[in-house]
Amino acid sequence: MTNFVLNSSELREIDFYVSHFQSQRHLFEGFAKALVINLGESPKLAPFIHFIKYRVKDQLHLKDKLNRKAIYAKNTGRMNKKTIKNLYNKITDLAGVRILHLHTDQILQMNEIILEILDEHQYRLIEGPKAICWDNEYAKLFSDLGIKTESRDSMYTSVHFIIEANQKTKIRAELQVRTLMEEVWGEVSHRIN
Repeated sequence: MTNFVLNSSELREIDFYVSHFQSQRHLFEGFAKALVINLGESPKLAPFIHFIKYRVKDQLHLKDKLNRKAIYAKNTGRMNKKTIKNLYNKITDLAGVRILHLHTDQILQMNEIILEILDEHQYRLIEGPKAICWDNEYAKLFSDLGIKTESRDSMYTSVHFIIEANQKTKIRAELQVRTLMEEVWGEVSHRIN
């Protein structure tokens, strides 16, 4: 199989998307902060939260991700027309919120509360909850709780929600809920890889 590289036109297009995102970054920042407040200050959810944080993807990481996706698409013959709209639909982790809790079995109660909070603030749940698992025992646990599972080789477990803001510009954020130990392992695994 031939390994394609990106031509100058494709690189300029990626630069355009990165620049556009930078001009709209404040919307993602505001949405992520609002999610942290709405989730973190909930009297029902707060007892489960060990730590909550957010981040907005920086332009270097976004450029790298778009380059990788474009090269993959070229190599597999799956090139499609990109637009600003589908940039925000396809790259769902431009803003991210992470909730860390202590025990895996807490997710059952947390999931119900998170869904209530999203409904109260009229956020649209695009996807989830979905448990990303590497271990079959975890997959069974989440499946038994009624949470869809997806297997990955990432060697950590996390429950993901894709949430759309209730505002004119339709932007999304990824909410990840995981235990403190999974967070530590995820950070170690990410740095090693």
